Amino acid sequence: MPLINMAEQPLFPLESLHAPRGVTHVCAAGESLPLRAQSQAVATYMNDKSAGHIGRSRQNRYLDDVRSLISQSWRVTNAEIGFAPSVADGVSMIVESLDWNNNDNICVLKDEFPSLVGPFALRFQRKQRHPEPNSVRCPELRYYNSMDLQKTVNAQTRLIAVSYVSYYDGSRVDLAFYRRVADSVGAILLVDFTQAAGYTPIDASIADFAFSACYKWLLGTTGAAIAYWNHSRMPNWSPITGGWHSLALGAVRPRWEKLSLEARKDAMCFSRGNPAHLSIYILGEALEFLRQWDAAEIEQHVQTLTSALIERLKSRGIFPSTPTATERHGASVTVNCERASDIVDEMAKAGVFAWNGQERDVDRIMETFPAFWAKFNRPTSKI
Repeated sequence: MPLINMAEQPLFPLESLHAPRGVTHVCAAGESLPLRAQSQAVATYMNDKSAGHIGRSRQNRYLDDVRSLISQSWRVTNAEIGFAPSVADGVSMIVESLDWNNNDNICVLKDEFPSLVGPFALRFQRKQRHPEPNSVRCPELRYYNSMDLQKTVNAQTRLIAVSYVSYYDGSRVDLAFYRRVADSVGAILLVDFTQAAGYTPIDASIADFAFSACYKWLLGTTGAAIAYWNHSRMPNWSPITGGWHSLALGAVRPRWEKLSLEARKDAMCFSRGNPAHLSIYILGEALEFLRQWDAAEIEQHVQTLTSALIERLKSRGIFPSTPTATERHGASVTVNCERASDIVDEMAKAGVFAWNGQERDVDRIMETFPAFWAKFNRPTSKI
């Protein structure tokens, strides 16, 4: 059976999505369509917010229910799931919590998303510019290509950070291989599941720490990112900064001068202040919607479409930068091209919403993209 025939019918009911009239939306890797049912989630949040202490209790119960949905989906325990304001915030808490030693290094992919690179790069750059007397040498940030991880990692590698699926070219890494490399030198493995969570099965336990934004394939919004802390692999880890929500104070009103402070022992320590309840209510509605399908079923549907699109683009002389093999790519199909922003603008005028990232980017796509691509790019003869 041809690939495209296996997914010619939408998996999700189109009426369940809040879509602009007359538009084909194919940019969920940038920002997904919201669900119509999420309007009710907002109304529920507003009612709970206005209900005083009773409403706050409802908010906390809802938050725990959403954590349970995530832990079931990611195959981990409830206590290991929490929320950070963003992936970058969660990664920053990991950076600041570690005692860096002489000659430590951190390994990241050269085309990695800034949320995984920036927290390390800015901290270490600052230490280089403003060294403290008698302080340890600033750890090195080492960049590697997708094929030379083992050549880059060494005995001084303290942490490896990687996206399961790349925002840049849609490629998917072998996390089992990354785990073996990290274990071979005793390094922490930190994984960003942002471009995978929502359409593919996730087993977060392979990582020491993991995060995911929620406004893409998870059909949520900004303001809350999923945070995972592997208790069995990192039992003694603790953040070194906190706020009222992330401290193990319980209902005690503290006398700060007499209090020995500790962080709470679950992954909600990534929420230093109030959790983003509204974003979590919206996420909860999305998770309830997604659980109608097995993640493997969604993945098969998505991979059928992406594979068909890759082949049809190649038949028109347009060769995606996304790997062809389904085990090596996620839900995005990207093309390196000149004038990418102009192409995306032209497609939007024609009623197709795509996404332009770093000068890259099934039927409606093929009706528009090849013509606009040819307007700004020369065909190639690559096979």
